[in-house]
Amino acid sequence: MNAQVSQAAIKVTNLVKRRETTLLKSFLAINGINLEIAEGITYGLIGPNGAGKTTTIKLLLGLLKADSGEIKVLGKPAGDHDALRRIGFLPESPYFYSHLTGREYLTFTGQLFGMQGPALQDRIGELLQLVSMEARAEERTGAYSKGMLQRLGMAAALVNDPDLLFLDEPMSGLDPVGRMDMRKIITALKEKGKTIFFNSHLLPDVAHLCDKVGVLCQGKLTAEEDLLSITPERSAAALEEYFLANIEV
Repeated sequence: MNAQVSQAAIKVTNLVKRRETTLLKSFLAINGINLEIAEGITYGLIGPNGAGKTTTIKLLLGLLKADSGEIKVLGKPAGDHDALRRIGFLPESPYFYSHLTGREYLTFTGQLFGMQGPALQDRIGELLQLVSMEARAEERTGAYSKGMLQRLGMAAALVNDPDLLFLDEPMSGLDPVGRMDMRKIITALKEKGKTIFFNSHLLPDVAHLCDKVGVLCQGKLTAEEDLLSITPERSAAALEEYFLANIEV
């Protein structure tokens, strides 16, 4: 009997997306990207500001519609409802209802996935502990710091126990302790076999966490490599050299 071959969690073929400037001039935000990311991989997309990293995540989630090309996420077209039930997403600047407490916000998020009752509250308790927010769970989110909101956003992204997680600048707003905690969370998710796709400007975090990296510049994927092929020691300095060598200036 042949061993079962793991399918690609994300497969992108010749992806193109045009965007408009404030002067209504169009430009290629994404220009012919091809990606294939296996299940269980942690993939880091790095690039300069304006390279198209957030646009790429929005396209993969179906929040934006591609002009051409094909996207398959968990074997389904981008935005497919069945696939979305297996996906978690932490945007760079998540929105929170400021009148809700942290616990109430997670309850609301879980209910969107059809979760309810004691099972949902047990899950919320696990997540609050995971992101070190148990002591602040009954406070309104309007009083939270940026770092606290980022922790709550991570908990919300995990409420449905997703198979695939999209993280847009997950370390944003976190102090060194918060960054260390977030790295531990992502490492624990990796050990559970989750597929993780994230953008970050913080190359030490990418070097520490990722199995594979891609360099995006001016809408093009200019380089892609297994992290350990770039730096077996997971050196942030070596990754920075790789990054700088592969951006088009």
